[in-house]
Amino acid sequence: MLTVEKIGGTSMSQFKDVLNNIIIGKRKLGSFSAEEMYNRIFVVSAYNNVTNWLLEHKKTGEPGIYVKFVNDEDYAGALDDLAQKLIKINRTFEEIKLDQRLADEFVYDRIAKAKNYLLSMHSVVASGYVNKKDLYLAAREILSSIGEAHSAFNSVNIIQNHGINATFVDLCGFDDSESLTIDQRIQKAFKGIDFSETLCVATGYTKGTEGIMRAFDRGYSEVTFSKIAVEVKADEAVIHKEFHLSSADPKLVGADKSIPVGRTNFMVADQLADVGMEAIHPKASKPLELAGINIRIKNTFEPEHPGTLISKDYVAEKSRIEIVSGTEKVLAVEVHDPMMVGEVGYDLRVMQVFAKHGVSYILKSTNANSITMVIWDKANAESLLQELKDTFYQVTVKKVAIVCCMGTNIAHPGFLYKASKALCDNHINIECFAQSLRQVNMQFVIERKDYVAAIVSLNDALCVNGNE
Repeated sequence: MLTVEKIGGTSMSQFKDVLNNIIIGKRKLGSFSAEEMYNRIFVVSAYNNVTNWLLEHKKTGEPGIYVKFVNDEDYAGALDDLAQKLIKINRTFEEIKLDQRLADEFVYDRIAKAKNYLLSMHSVVASGYVNKKDLYLAAREILSSIGEAHSAFNSVNIIQNHGINATFVDLCGFDDSESLTIDQRIQKAFKGIDFSETLCVATGYTKGTEGIMRAFDRGYSEVTFSKIAVEVKADEAVIHKEFHLSSADPKLVGADKSIPVGRTNFMVADQLADVGMEAIHPKASKPLELAGINIRIKNTFEPEHPGTLISKDYVAEKSRIEIVSGTEKVLAVEVHDPMMVGEVGYDLRVMQVFAKHGVSYILKSTNANSITMVIWDKANAESLLQELKDTFYQVTVKKVAIVCCMGTNIAHPGFLYKASKALCDNHINIECFAQSLRQVNMQFVIERKDYVAAIVSLNDALCVNGNE
């Protein structure tokens, strides 16, 4: 059985656990069989926070080296500082046999090459003869690749030093000028490898002519993971996280009331992604779904637990809510017009403004003369909202939260009643509601202050007690 397995940044920073729980596990060093140890390809993310240092902080927006390059600040000095941070990370793995000299040399080599590339780009930008945007995007690609190359090189070195045959599959293309697409590079890199004789560790970043950062931004490592799984025709794609895919966020409801899902389908995974709680990036899951490759989400620190299997056709035998999730970082946008009643194409006019500003919605609910949409509360929403206000009769914007109750088999009487009753019992008003005919997701718009209470009450009523 050939598996392709993705390891996230938080887990990578605790590589001792990854080594003991995932790579070696129950296999005894020196006596394992090739069948037990090999036929696995690991796709690794950068260590925790490294990509934030390279680009910008994903959550806070704190500028990284990329921002310094764009703003014509001391990016070279920032790269030197980064090198020292990566060396410091190397020291944390000395205990598990990372060759410090080789690891440090790799860091210095990559940083030096990155400096040269960026210096050349900076000179071209300064000439004024080229489109700055294209070069900035290329710089973002170069910087992104450093983190995954660092963690993958270290992983292979550690694994080899434990007597296991391992192969470093460097998809970053740092040392070549080949004009390959992402798919072509992956195909070439894995061609001829006998997976039964070596454990492959591949970088989560892949260099390609289309630009993986340009196409997928920070979700690129999961896209690489997906493309590799499809290319090698994996039997299963496994994602190792620092937590289970559970009924609700354990930080909100408590670990004792956060129940591992066990099984679900790709449709529910899409619903999760829509509210920012990705089991897997939607652009990574689609190729796997189409190829018939199931995804398994596992907890790095509970290796014996089977985790949650995501498959195409799974429907729970017993009706149940599988996951309660949501976000408190959204806006409810209501377009109201007394003349909307019966007017063909009014909705189209609203959607054309959304398309113009590149904004999609999470939820949409309508009545005779109002259309309400829930969108992410981000900076790019400002220009959209202004044009909506300038164009339509009355536009109301409210900061809200959205909570969702999801499941593969919830198209039965009673679930909506139980959910709304749970909210009512906790004095939480439903501002807006939506559910499609497919009935895999009930979406409730509520006040932001009630978000945590809503998650807790819905998980308790529908997952902990409702599924008993």
